[in-house]
Parts: sequence; structure tokens; C-alpha cells
Amino acid sequence: MRTLISTAFVSLDGVVEAPGGEPGYRNSGWTFKDIDFVPEAYEIKGREQGEAAAMLLGRVSYEAFSPVWPGMEEFAQYKVMPKYVVSTTLAEGDLVSGWGETTILRSLDDVAALKKTEGGPIIVHGSASLNQSLSDAGLIDRYHLLVFPLLLGAGKRLFSTTDKDTQKLKLVEHETYSNGLQKNVFDVVR
Repeated sequence: MRTLISTAFVSLDGVVEAPGGEPGYRNSGWTFKDIDFVPEAYEIKGREQGEAAAMLLGRVSYEAFSPVWPGMEEFAQYKVMPKYVVSTTLAEGDLVSGWGETTILRSLDDVAALKKTEGGPIIVHGSASLNQSLSDAGLIDRYHLLVFPLLLGAGKRLFSTTDKDTQKLKLVEHETYSNGLQKNVFDVVR
């Protein structure tokens, strides 16, 4: 069984929307505002590229990342990695060329089937709505969270508000940096 890892920049109050400056959001670009850059805090991002064997995205994140990430040197390892996009509306003709093999999955059942295949970890970037659905369905195995010392109020949250059974997590790695950023890696306890 493959490990499904959700990785996110998240505010202390759980917001994941528009961390890099996406338009249409009041606090857009919050990962760069009022937080000093400390390179060691982002070490986990490079490690993720080296450890992941595939990437899973929701349609909205795919459409945001696919025109930009293929040409970015810091995401070079993701370029050749197989990608899976969960969408009921995306068509094969909507996929970009030059960003490696990309497969459209139509349901969470397809994601569950993908997890049963041979291969290494699958990393989920962005994809707030997909993350909520994956978590609610019990498909996420690990969380890599960079928690920013910010309260943003409005915005899409990493975790759903669905009334469900408690999901226990085990902290397996953590560090706090001089800028207040926290790295928290949790395994989902089953």
C-alpha cells in the first residue's frame, strides 16, 4: 500500500488558501508577509521531492501549478514524476504538455485504488477541497505541515468541519524556527 502524504503551508487557524499570492483573496501571499525567510524551515520541501514517487492534485491546484511549476528549477523533480488529478470535469485535452505523465482520476475510489498499487509515496500539494475529502475518507496517511504564526480568519481550511469520528495523529517530527514557523509531521494512527 502506498503512503498518501498531505503537505501544506497552513496558518495557525487552519487556512491554506492563497499562500503564494494567488489573486482574489484578502491576505493573498501570506507566506511572504510579516514572516522572515529562514531557509532551513523549508528543508522538508526539498526532501518531499526526493521521497515522493507521484503527485496528486485537485483540479484547481493542477490548473494553478501546471502552467508555472514545469519551468521552475526548484520543482524539477516534480516535472518527471507521474501526476494524478482528481476531477469530475477536467478533460484529457485540458492537460498541459511538458509536465510528465498525468492521469485524471474521477473519484475517491480511484484514489483508493491508486494507493493499492506498487510504488512509493504520493504527495498532495495545495488542493484544499481534495484534502478535506481525502481526510474524511480516511485516505491520508501522513501530514507535512509548515504552520505559520498567523491568524488569517477567512479562507479555505485544510481540515473539513464534517462531524466525524476522532482521527488520532502521532507527531513523528517537529521543529520550531527563529521566525516562529513550525514544522509538524504527523502520521495518521489507524
